[in-house]
Amino acid sequence: MSPRLLGLLVAVLVFAADQASKLWILHGLVVSVGDVIPVTPFLNLVLVWNRGISYGLMQQEADLGRWGLVFLTVAAVVLLSVWLARARGRLTAASVGLVLGGAAGNLVDRVVYGAVVDFVHLHAGDLSWYVFNIADAAIVAGVIGLLWESFRPRQSGDAAKKPH
Repeated sequence: MSPRLLGLLVAVLVFAADQASKLWILHGLVVSVGDVIPVTPFLNLVLVWNRGISYGLMQQEADLGRWGLVFLTVAAVVLLSVWLARARGRLTAASVGLVLGGAAGNLVDRVVYGAVVDFVHLHAGDLSWYVFNIADAAIVAGVIGLLWESFRPRQSGDAAKKPH
């Protein structure tokens, strides 16, 4: 499988899993905002509408802010798609696919609901992580993969390879 096809497959799988999980939370499980459903001693399900970006930063209550974030996310999806089309390595392609699928999943939420559906809450004792979704987890995993790739030593001959 070519790296580009791998990245596209990863993006589609992340997008599908993210949207399916959000539909389940909203229409299958039917959780109200603030309800806490304990799943394990360290994981709860709790519905949060995130009108900002990661970690709840830049909360946007007005339509102008919402559509501004939609525009930025569309731009990110386009740039990630170009990056994926140019990717030669499998790790790069898979990592970009993770970020692309997650960004697309959160983009759909912003357009359809006006906010991103977050519902996974990890905690341990007094330590509480922010509430997130599958798209957010995929974006983080993709960024870690890209960072890993950037710090890996290049094999001899890599610098001489030209992009297709």
